[in-house]
Formats: sequence, C-alpha cells, structure tokens
Amino acid sequence: MADLDDLAFFQRLAQHGSLTATARELGLSLSAVSKRLKLLEARLGVELAHRTTRRLTLTPEGELYRERGAVILDELDDLEEALGNRRSDLSGRLRINATFGFGRRHIAPILSAFCADHPQLDAWLELTNFPLNLSDHGFDVGIIVGDPPDSRLVAHRLMVNRRILCAAPSYCATMPSLDEPADLSRHQCLVVRENDSDYATWRFEHRSRHDERTVKVSGRLASNDGESMTRMAVDGHGILLRSWWDVHDHLQAGRLIEVLPEWQGVRADFHAVYDQRRHVPARIRAFIAYLEDRIAERVPPLATGGTLPAWEGPTIQGENDMGLSSRMGANT
Repeated sequence: MADLDDLAFFQRLAQHGSLTATARELGLSLSAVSKRLKLLEARLGVELAHRTTRRLTLTPEGELYRERGAVILDELDDLEEALGNRRSDLSGRLRINATFGFGRRHIAPILSAFCADHPQLDAWLELTNFPLNLSDHGFDVGIIVGDPPDSRLVAHRLMVNRRILCAAPSYCATMPSLDEPADLSRHQCLVVRENDSDYATWRFEHRSRHDERTVKVSGRLASNDGESMTRMAVDGHGILLRSWWDVHDHLQAGRLIEVLPEWQGVRADFHAVYDQRRHVPARIRAFIAYLEDRIAERVPPLATGGTLPAWEGPTIQGENDMGLSSRMGANT
C-alpha cells in the first residue's frame, strides 16, 4: 500500500506543480511534503523533480513515474468501481471543474442535490476563470462552453445556448434607431471585460439567412463581472450581449427585451466532458445523466427558429472548429 500511496502523492504533486500548493491541499506542512518527496526519490534511486518553493518541474524520470503511475491508479479505480457497481449506492471521489458564472448559479445547486441523494460520494467542485485540463488537474468531469478542444474527451451536450442582444424597456423607449448590427456604434453597449477575450467585438448570425457580422462596440460602462453588467442593463444603462442561460429569467419577466431579434449571437452550447476510458465509473455516468435532467428544469429551451441542428446525443469529439471555444470564461 505504501507504493500506491506514493503514486497517489506524486500525482497530486505533479498536478499542482508546486510543493506549497500540494502541502495546502493535503493539509501538511511544506517541510513534510518536501521530506516525503526526498524519501520517495531515495527509495526509487532517481530524481523525480527540480523544485523551488513556488515551482516544481518534473525530470524525465518524474514524467515516466507520473504517466505510468496514473495508469496503475486508474486500473485500481476501475477495479474498485466494478466491485462497487454490484452495490446500489454510489461512492468514491467526484471532482468537477466549471467556470464561475455557470458553475455558481447552476452546477453547485445541482451537485448539492446529487450528493444529498448519494451520501457515500466525496465531491469537489472547483470554479475557475478558464476550464482546466481534466487529466492534468485530476478532474473527473468538466463543464465547458463551446466545442471540446481535445479529441480524447467524451462530450455530452447539456444545453443549447446563444448570446442574446437585450436592453431594458426604459433604454429601448429612448434609444437611437437599431436596424442592423452596425448601428450598435451609436449605442451605449455594456462591455464585459472577462479574461483575455476580445471583449469589444460582438459577433452575430442572421436567424433566417446565411449572414454573419462582427461589430466593434463601446460604452461608458464596463466590468469583468457578467452579473454586474446584467444588473446595469436591467437598470437601463445600455445594450447587453449575454448568454441565454444568464438572462432568460429577465426576458421572461420583462425586465429586459430582446433587441434586433433577427440577429443572434453565435452558438455557445454547454457540454459536460470526461476523459475516454475503458470503464467509465458509475458515479460519473450517473452525475452527467443527473446534470442533463436538472439543467433542463433550470433553463428553458432556447427558441432556435429552425436554425440550429438537432442534438443527436453524446459524442467523442474529433477535429472541430472551436468557434466560441472553451476559453469563453466564467461570466459567459
């Protein structure tokens, strides 16, 4: 068991890339983590990593130990999961990564309800600005916007989503004319400066004909937080381009009105992804099925106007045109 513990310890170390971060997660002192790494290297007779307090870089021997160790741990996990499948309850570790906005508003409450139904599960939800690489960071499931960038991922579409151009009734009552996307240059546009995206560029597709437009927008109000800018739009400060999942309740209540409805933002669907593997643990399959069911209850379907192709179920993602990629960030 000591060897397996060492494999698991080194996986954590490689994922975090620093002694300090590993010590923080494991609840150990920095000196204890450093000492354990030294003892492991002494037992194996090789140097596994070059390290400083802030950064750890694997040696070729360390990369081999990490890579082969991950395979061994996955095999053990598969074995235990196969045995666990003989029981009716779900158990084990479930680690999920999602972006801040969608994760906080939808994934967290869904995970809470799922764990209430399965008290033997140990769950960890990590919200980040950008979706993280699953295998590099030890996640079982990732929630991303846009097409998965990695051909090794299995993707389940959770929700069809587009960005909607909208404004408060008070702004619409006095706004300049708005007949096509180019007219946005005469408007106060509410800009979300999130991550390193080209925040001043809004992209549109026509609902009924093949026509795409890209518009540079500007306005006197901006923020790095999408929810704050939605509040600004409701208060009548200008025009906002936000995802359907984020503004559908405001649209339904009349606090916001869709403007320029014949033009729509480009597609930005949500997917749950996980690494391809021979045996997918029951807890992962059950959680994704639960997500698909509960997301449909929380966000009403987006009216497609016949322009979006029907979803045909989960796929293993191959080569793709990223379009609105998973680098769309926390506030999308």
